[in-house]
Amino acid sequence: MARILAQTKKELTQLGRDRMALALALVLPLFQLLLMGLSINMVVRDLPLVVQDLDDSSSSRALVDGFRGSLTFRIEPWPTDRRPEEALTANLARGVLIIPEDFGRDLVRGVDVPVQLLVDGSDANTSRLLAGYATGVAGGFNASHGPSGPQQAVVRTALRLWYNPSLSSRRFYGPGIFVMGLSMFPPLLATLAMAREGERKTILQVYVSNISAFELILGKVLAFMAVALAEGVVLLLALFALFDVQFAGDPTPFLVSTVLYTFCVASFGTMVGAAIPNQAAAMQTVMFGGFLLVFMLSGLMFPLSNVPSGLRWLSNLVWSRYYIEIVRDVFLQGGGWTAVWHKVAIIGGIGSLFFAMAWRRMRRMQLEA
Repeated sequence: MARILAQTKKELTQLGRDRMALALALVLPLFQLLLMGLSINMVVRDLPLVVQDLDDSSSSRALVDGFRGSLTFRIEPWPTDRRPEEALTANLARGVLIIPEDFGRDLVRGVDVPVQLLVDGSDANTSRLLAGYATGVAGGFNASHGPSGPQQAVVRTALRLWYNPSLSSRRFYGPGIFVMGLSMFPPLLATLAMAREGERKTILQVYVSNISAFELILGKVLAFMAVALAEGVVLLLALFALFDVQFAGDPTPFLVSTVLYTFCVASFGTMVGAAIPNQAAAMQTVMFGGFLLVFMLSGLMFPLSNVPSGLRWLSNLVWSRYYIEIVRDVFLQGGGWTAVWHKVAIIGGIGSLFFAMAWRRMRRMQLEA
């Protein structure tokens, strides 16, 4: 045990002497959290919508007022003698609402009145949101201005938003970017420290010492677990202060899984550094696992159901996927151990696999030496 603690102390001492490494461990993750967490917003606001009202009746103006009253749209008038497609071509609007002639008269007569909505489909995500919001506005108009009588619908949908009623993007993406910070920087430092020893051949000193491969790997993993936990505390304080999050339920699953996750990412970085004794190559490998996979296949930016089925199975191997679900549960849903215990176990299992692979690599190298 003394040799393990000595190895841990040595790694932390070397890290403390390197100001750039300290900035990479603590300052850069905080900057990433603030930059990405405060700038990403998937709630669409103030979309320019051109309206071409060919009827100019009280009913058509009421429909336009419905769109104007929505926070999603910013109404722009458009002359009736100009083609509405020109507004999209000139990038003056993301959509065009065309109200036909006799709109008000046909509405009073109870005749179905088609209203055309042209949407700029160059941005597929925004266009789908625009179409959905427009459908909602039209539904509200029908409920208040449609015909009454036997044909009027008697069933109404009451919509309630749980967990995040304000639809705040910060509360959703902040915890995910917190996970990204822990997934990127601690394993990067761990792999650089391990690969540096192989690249500079200082690892040979380990081979002639009495420290075992298990003690060497565990000492390094504990050191970078401490770095990851310190980073997690800094990011957690920022989440509480700036992202309007708080524990929604029992925090113990989050605390246990955080310790296991720091073990997982530290073991991953150490494993890569042990397998690739070249700092540049090892760093690229860790960035692939700690950034690209987290960003694309963990549910950070979009639901995993949107990932093509041919690639979706890879998300089951991405360790950050399970931790993101745990973090979002503790901050938004509050399901507790019942909802996340198996995800905590998976994180521990993946971390143990990384540690075993790193130990096996170092043990084989020592035997070969």
